[in-house]
Amino acid sequence: MTKKELSDTLHTKIGLSKRESSEIVDYFFELMKDGLVNGDGAKLPRFGSFKVQKRKSRKGRNPSTGETIEISSRNAVVFKPSRFLRDAIDS
Repeated sequence: MTKKELSDTLHTKIGLSKRESSEIVDYFFELMKDGLVNGDGAKLPRFGSFKVQKRKSRKGRNPSTGETIEISSRNAVVFKPSRFLRDAIDS
């Protein structure tokens, strides 16, 4: 599902204008991004949670040359689905 599809769904289900629903979806993702950048993470009840996880540096290999390289440490966004979402997918 894309951001446009989300805003179209808000438009049809709730009756907001297309502009309003697009602004709401954009604002929601802006809040999610800000929370992750600040290290707070984001928790959506009955859906799952997003958090930033520190990844250590590690050794990697260039597949075409076989040369060993160092992959630097970085932050990565991790999603953990809720039990309700896992159960709904498994059904």
